[in-house]
Amino acid sequence: MTFFKKIFNSLRFWQILSLILLLMIASSVALYIYSRPSDDTFVIEDDFGGNLFPSAIVSTASTGTQVYIPSSRNYIGNAQSELAFRIRAPYNLCKIHVEVSSTPFFQKSVSDFVLPKKDVEYMVFPDILWNYEALKNNSQSVPVSVSISVSIGREDAVQKVKTYSVRSINECLIGYKDAQMNFYDTGIYFAAYVNEEHPMIDQLLREALNTRIVRRFVGLQNGESQVDKQVYALWFMLQKRNFTYSSVSNSILSSNVVFSQRVRTLDDALESSQINCVDGSVLFASLMRAINIEPVLIRIPGHMFVGYYSDKKKENLNFLETTMLGDVNLDDFFPEENLDSLSEGKSQTEMSRLTYNKAKEYATKKYKEFEDQIKGKGPNTLFLPISKETRAKIQSIGR
Repeated sequence: MTFFKKIFNSLRFWQILSLILLLMIASSVALYIYSRPSDDTFVIEDDFGGNLFPSAIVSTASTGTQVYIPSSRNYIGNAQSELAFRIRAPYNLCKIHVEVSSTPFFQKSVSDFVLPKKDVEYMVFPDILWNYEALKNNSQSVPVSVSISVSIGREDAVQKVKTYSVRSINECLIGYKDAQMNFYDTGIYFAAYVNEEHPMIDQLLREALNTRIVRRFVGLQNGESQVDKQVYALWFMLQKRNFTYSSVSNSILSSNVVFSQRVRTLDDALESSQINCVDGSVLFASLMRAINIEPVLIRIPGHMFVGYYSDKKKENLNFLETTMLGDVNLDDFFPEENLDSLSEGKSQTEMSRLTYNKAKEYATKKYKEFEDQIKGKGPNTLFLPISKETRAKIQSIGR
């Protein structure tokens, strides 16, 4: 009996030992699963429906102006990067390490943040090392996969990927809606397409002087009548270049939360000799600002035209409907030097001045019609002086 008892005790010992080992293994596995980073550690999310707008990024790169207001009050980082993710802090003063992999539009970026309060969800905007030339040269919308890795404290990093649409440099972000469908106007970005320092500006001004309407550009120095002559010289010069009206303006962006407007850059407008109301307004604003006449971009529902101050005190505001540039083709009329006293036709100068006066009259009428809405900052309206103050916020995209 003693022999069998020893065998029984021995078997019981090994059973107990095996059970203990199994419990230890199970505990270790459970501890590993519990402590490893969860797939729902963070969520890549933004307010622009997965769209990135190069014009907004480039135009505020050197100014640091925050035009875009994040939908979350608890946000951390530079919101102008547009890339963001949401994460809930597991404890107070939680340190996180963020890595964003490189794409054709930015280099690999690394940043660290501290989430102040436990159980609070934060919207985090990582630092991004943008390739600004790639953004400026992006002429059409392209998809790009953005990979973000986040580690909390000393835990292993969790990686997630989201495909963004990098919009064309020609798409101007004009507004967006937050989760509560509140609309935020970002029309100030239109200033990014006014480019008074474009290399072609000097040539255009020389062509305007060659019309002999004015001898030189003096801005506001010689009174309002001289300002009118200078603006008309620009008008005549552009008509001589045979600019035509083109209604292609709407963005192909399909979204009910983010809204954009297609705008031709000065490069595009000069190359195609085509403009719509927005293109013509930013083109004229570029030329006016180059000769020290302060322009104003004026937007009303479904339309835009340009205004300009003719005095230093900014008391006298004039308006110009730029789409009328293409109302006549000056090649159909006699050049001034070929028009003799026996000709019954009109000269190019006469026809140009006629359309110029009509363009001023029409734009003035439109401004008065919507003046109350414009001054009250009504929906789909904008009054944007391209002033030093505006330039301190929004720089030209440089095209």
